Amino acid sequence: MYDAIHAETIYIPGDVGEMIEAYFATPLGPGPFGSVVVVHHAPGYDEATKEITRKFATAGFIALCPNLYSREAPPGLDAKEAAKHVRASGGVPDDQVVGDLTGSATYLRARASANGSVGVIGYCTGGRQAVLAACRTDLSAAVDCYGAYVTRSAPDEDPLPRPSIASLLGDLSCPLLGLFGAEDPAPSRAEVAELETALEQLGKDYEIHVYEDAGHAFFSVDSPKYRTAAALDGWVKVCDWFSRYLTSPA
Repeated sequence: MYDAIHAETIYIPGDVGEMIEAYFATPLGPGPFGSVVVVHHAPGYDEATKEITRKFATAGFIALCPNLYSREAPPGLDAKEAAKHVRASGGVPDDQVVGDLTGSATYLRARASANGSVGVIGYCTGGRQAVLAACRTDLSAAVDCYGAYVTRSAPDEDPLPRPSIASLLGDLSCPLLGLFGAEDPAPSRAEVAELETALEQLGKDYEIHVYEDAGHAFFSVDSPKYRTAAALDGWVKVCDWFSRYLTSPA
């Protein structure tokens, strides 16, 4: 496969049509290609997440990562400082996140080289947001990478209010892949088990994988939390999942 890609920062219509920053990466072959919305982790719209976005393009998917902190963080802050500011101000409302991710999916479907099938993947808080989007937006596939507070609400002392979205799982619009670490306290193994039970009882198409000797953020190559075996196997599972559900037109 022709492996050249194009990547750049762009602006797209997000929630209520407001323009937000996003990072776009696409294969340069003729297509048609499936598309992936990449939801960044709590540390923000950073270089590591942009590298993930490019990685999807080299794997043959059109990819877009919206900056969910576009409105809340003052201009000029780097990703770390922007994330700190957003956390201190209470995070980003769920409805706004869904609007931004829906706008991202709409943008991707409109690309000339796209086949119309769009998936979503999220990491950390983005994992929960990916599940949320898949419950409130029509998508073809979803991946939750260690997203906490899907079946439980965040504790009151947590600065980011994240209510449980368990009641929305019946509206899950697509197959869901979940990748978690056995040593992760949030989500804990009990919370992951609750998610799996709920999906099974609802008759949803899903796969859940829990990696031993891995905790939270095991995909983060720029962090001490990175775990080689879990990350390498996880990438294979993610690409296989999206290849299964995004290579045919929606």
